[in-house]
Amino acid sequence: MKKMMIRGTGRYLPERIVTNHDLSKFMDTTDEWIQQRTGIVERRWIPAEGGVGASDLALKASRIALERAGWTSEDLDLIIFGTLSPDLFFPGSGCLLQTKLGLSSTPAIDIRQQCTGFLYGMQIADAYIKSGYANKILLAGAEVHSTGLDMCTRGRDVTVIFGDGAGVVCLEGVETEDNIGVLAADLHAEGKYAESLMVEAPSSRLMPRITHEMIDDARVWPSMDGRTIFKLAVQRLPEVTKTVLDRAGLTLADIDMFFPHQANLRINQFFQKTLEIPDEKIFNNIQRYGNTTAGSIPIALDEALEQKLVGKGSTVIFCGLGAGLTWGAMVFRF
Repeated sequence: MKKMMIRGTGRYLPERIVTNHDLSKFMDTTDEWIQQRTGIVERRWIPAEGGVGASDLALKASRIALERAGWTSEDLDLIIFGTLSPDLFFPGSGCLLQTKLGLSSTPAIDIRQQCTGFLYGMQIADAYIKSGYANKILLAGAEVHSTGLDMCTRGRDVTVIFGDGAGVVCLEGVETEDNIGVLAADLHAEGKYAESLMVEAPSSRLMPRITHEMIDDARVWPSMDGRTIFKLAVQRLPEVTKTVLDRAGLTLADIDMFFPHQANLRINQFFQKTLEIPDEKIFNNIQRYGNTTAGSIPIALDEALEQKLVGKGSTVIFCGLGAGLTWGAMVFRF
């Protein structure tokens, strides 16, 4: 039976570092306030002059991942691109990444699952590989949040959280009877919470899609019911993690590393405490990068592999919750 393996990973974070102190210069906030609520100390943003899209960050991460996999872009059967911040309203960033990789007809899929984009992308890639429709797949999670944030005190609850960055994995199907690859996965959505975390405008349900009044009313910036999202996250993440462990026939002790989506350090700490995960078995980097949504898990994975915290034979769990509302978890063995 074909199993999906990770052949290479790569990450790219913009060089521009924005600290909490930097944010306090143009909004009413402090380093202490931000750290207490989110755990974030700094984040990476694209250059202030702009002109950089999600596909540009993904391109840099893709080149690293492809080199580590020993592949060229021509080897790819499929590109899957997860982002909530596409370069253009349409078409999707997957097509833009495809042409930047020098490809002419390789299919590209965009998925709009926000913070769970990597989880959904992994499940889609696994299905393509097992069905025989693709064997070498590039999965990218990339975000440019900084150009879509309300840079004033009004928007501080959201603005302080998000960073820019990209993470990429090269996935390949291999014929083996070994118990490797995706051991179990569980994905969910609950649209009744859609307006708890969203950007309302521009959108097709509005006529016209955008007006000066919408801009003045901050409807073009992200809005979040932080209390609701936090409450749901600390409930759903432990639940879905237990579900995938049961499906895989494993216990918490069998897991070498947990990779929760980097949404909020307090959420991850609550998740860790609920499941009694040792400090050395949970990976957090939100302190340095902020929330890079679809990019956060592959960025964290790439760092952990680089630091040799995981490797061949390791069993890991990826999990996350975000806008949609969407959430899920996956057990993966290298």
